[in-house]
Amino acid sequence: MTKQSKRLPALLAALCLLAGCASPGAQVPEENRYKVALVAKSTQTDFWKAVFVGAQAAATEYNMDLTIDGPETEEDYETQNQMIARAVEDGAQALVFSAIDFDANAPAIEAAADKGVKIVVIDSAVNTEDVVTYIGTDNYSAGQMAAQAALDGVEGTLKVGIVNYDVNSANGQDRERGAVDTFAGSGRAQIVTTIHTLAEATSAKKDTLEMLRAHPEINVVLAFNEPTSVGAAQAVEELHLQNALWMVAFDSNLVTIDALQSGVVDALVIQNTYEMGYFGVQSAYKLLSSQRSEVATHVDTATRVINRENLFDLDSQKVLFPVS
Repeated sequence: MTKQSKRLPALLAALCLLAGCASPGAQVPEENRYKVALVAKSTQTDFWKAVFVGAQAAATEYNMDLTIDGPETEEDYETQNQMIARAVEDGAQALVFSAIDFDANAPAIEAAADKGVKIVVIDSAVNTEDVVTYIGTDNYSAGQMAAQAALDGVEGTLKVGIVNYDVNSANGQDRERGAVDTFAGSGRAQIVTTIHTLAEATSAKKDTLEMLRAHPEINVVLAFNEPTSVGAAQAVEELHLQNALWMVAFDSNLVTIDALQSGVVDALVIQNTYEMGYFGVQSAYKLLSSQRSEVATHVDTATRVINRENLFDLDSQKVLFPVS
């Protein structure tokens, strides 16, 4: 090796430093870090806790200043709007957001975008064109998957009770629409009733109990997010109906997984929560670092159905326990 070739790596390194080259995870002074705010629907459920782990992993990798916030309940869009405004006031340059209310959250998002904040939406859409990218489940397809799991598991006529959450939440409505369309196309399913309950387990249990007592003919129950799934499963178990009906639930926590093992729940539709958080913050980094061309307008995170047959498969365990 010549003296000139020996000096070349050092010269390249110096040029890189002069040009500002750095890996995404390179140390940046705290005051120069990109500031990103994640405003979720809630901070209470295992679903969102897994999202936060993914978001924090990306923030660490890309050396970003990340704040995480969310209301206590998944109906409180007004608090969400206040959190959005506060994040902008605190200097957030990008916002990773999941909307409780498709329409009512839009003005706050538009106000943030008007101030130059980059908008990344995960999980649940908001009614504005200021969103740069959506990252999350194809919710219509997820609803189809839930309905098909019931059609595959039940012979003869299906008499369906749907347990959904806030009627203004885009993802819940898309899931319901996908399920209803799939049932209609099957020619052997009847939607007996659809209820909209609060997205928390106690209310979902109470409302599901009332639904099942009023409609004993129901032999299939679908619940469309983690809190409603927990409450609906508890109602089915309390009424000792696990052998009389087929239940499809969404999302994983200790209650729903235990219900799957015990036979109260027959199938779980599982979303990739970790990826939502990770790719949400990663997209924020790319938008802020002049890599807009690398950010797709829509990213579907993987969704799968888990039942007792594939429950202990390695791939199933990875999505059931994304932060273990």
